[in-house]
Amino acid sequence: MNEQKIQKIESLGHIPTHEELQSILDDYVRSEKVAWKDIKLRTFITEGNARNDLVSHVYDITYGSVVPYIDNLVIIDDSIVRGTTLKESILHILDRLHPKKIVIVSSAPQIRYPDYYGIDMARLEEFCAFRATIELLKERQMHDVVRRVYTQCKDELKKPKTEMRNCVREIYEPFTVDEINHKIVEMLRPDGMTTPIEIVFQSLEGLHSAIEHNKGDWYFTGHYPTPGGTKLCNQAFINYVENVYQYEEKI
Repeated sequence: MNEQKIQKIESLGHIPTHEELQSILDDYVRSEKVAWKDIKLRTFITEGNARNDLVSHVYDITYGSVVPYIDNLVIIDDSIVRGTTLKESILHILDRLHPKKIVIVSSAPQIRYPDYYGIDMARLEEFCAFRATIELLKERQMHDVVRRVYTQCKDELKKPKTEMRNCVREIYEPFTVDEINHKIVEMLRPDGMTTPIEIVFQSLEGLHSAIEHNKGDWYFTGHYPTPGGTKLCNQAFINYVENVYQYEEKI
């Protein structure tokens, strides 16, 4: 925006008047709170079907804030974990504004691994980034990756905790961040929605730059600060394969 203002001033071809400068400097990025959340209702602490029911009416929107079919709408979220709120509520209501395009910006990178130190989210299948990666593996007939990682996780659990490595990280290696992003969009797009959607996640490098003295990035990288975290992550993948994952061959 500042660069555009400089170009406008330079293109005048004369010393700008006070009014001309004021007009140019008054340009700004339009921003406002488009989706309003009832702060009395918290969705992330609600489980399963109860969460889905809650998010269906927890938000409202500001009509008239977007020029239909002309304005792009960039929405900012602190993180995208399950994607439930986006799919069941946010995207539905933002689609009513009929923007030309919706860009969802997450201030956190893709959350790929469970957390065992604060909010207890122990199941890998809860994370939309993990589910999207599994779908990509299925689509490309790469079941051998799941089978190999499953076997490796079981072997790691036979070792002392201090010697274990996080084998779950290997399921993400065949894909780029953009490939996983595109699959997340496919999974979270509500039925009947036609507005183009794009998801942009914060990069890990950007996060480290923003938070220099952080306590760790295991949520995003799988590098747990304690051996116990690594052990539990391997166990979480075993639990997923044995209780959730399905494909044509028997593990």
